[in-house]
Amino acid sequence: MIDPHEPWAAMVQHALHILPVALALVLPVVAVGALLLRRTRALGTTMTLLVLIPLVALLAGVLGISGFMFTSTLATMVLVCLLVALVVVPVALVIGRLTARRTVWEREARERERAAEASRRELVAWISHDLRSPLAGIRAMAEALADGVVAEPDEVAGYAARIGSETSRLSGMVDDLFELSRITAGALSLTMAAVPLREVVGDALAAQAPVALRKGVRVLADAQAWPTVLGSDTELGRVVRNLLANAIRHTPPDGTVTVRVDRDGTDAVLAVDDACGGIPDAELARVFDVAFRGAAARTPESGDQPAGAGLGLAIAKGLVEAHHGRIDAHNHGPGCRFEVRLPLAAG
Repeated sequence: MIDPHEPWAAMVQHALHILPVALALVLPVVAVGALLLRRTRALGTTMTLLVLIPLVALLAGVLGISGFMFTSTLATMVLVCLLVALVVVPVALVIGRLTARRTVWEREARERERAAEASRRELVAWISHDLRSPLAGIRAMAEALADGVVAEPDEVAGYAARIGSETSRLSGMVDDLFELSRITAGALSLTMAAVPLREVVGDALAAQAPVALRKGVRVLADAQAWPTVLGSDTELGRVVRNLLANAIRHTPPDGTVTVRVDRDGTDAVLAVDDACGGIPDAELARVFDVAFRGAAARTPESGDQPAGAGLGLAIAKGLVEAHHGRIDAHNHGPGCRFEVRLPLAAG
């Protein structure tokens, strides 16, 4: 021990004597700690090491300058360091875990935001293209009628019919965009009641029959049971129509689209099978994404049924989830199956 009455010069000389010994013991501890920190990936372990390394280095330095003489002062110092470690290490672990969770949550939030932004850009690109095409056709046909290029009654009637068809297509796109905006904004308000699936499926089949007839696609209904579900008949009808329209669009002529209805426990099951040739596994997880249309290798759309805006399946998913149901897609037979599960109505 240093005498407090010892001259300052002697105290400095003594400090210079013990300093190399302390450094010789502290530096290896710090080097090993830095190596462990470099190899550690877990944030909780990193926080614990950041607490333990200074404490262990301090103990090593104290042992060095004491000459490994276990006096009462050294025992007190060791005891204090252990108490500090017992208090600080659990706190460091908790802080590390909380920080790790927050970091993961922030990273996932950023990824979701980037995915949503990419989806919005893709949607704007698709919608801009899809709106531009029918508008250009309508404008060209209107100019031909206005300039008298088309004057024969039959030709005028044909142009008028085509303008009406393109206008209906534009109206459908606008309706889809409005419906999708209501779903994504959480502004969808459903009037729930007992809805017989027989009526919903029948109306959807009747609405899609002309499209299927023009393309030469057979549409069949196969019901093991006709359950009644709790929901909104308008929105459920839209779900079935969207699924049927998607199935007919991707089924080649002379193919078959089948609507299957059954009951499974407390759920009603509605499945739409098509003959699209299947969907690549890498794309199955994206079929319900906004503006997703799939690979170009799938059966191309005919001129009588141009490609949609890629909103139908996204709307169907949003409406099914608003009914507390589930919808999924998987390859089945010559094509794929879109399966909807809805809760049965009470009683």
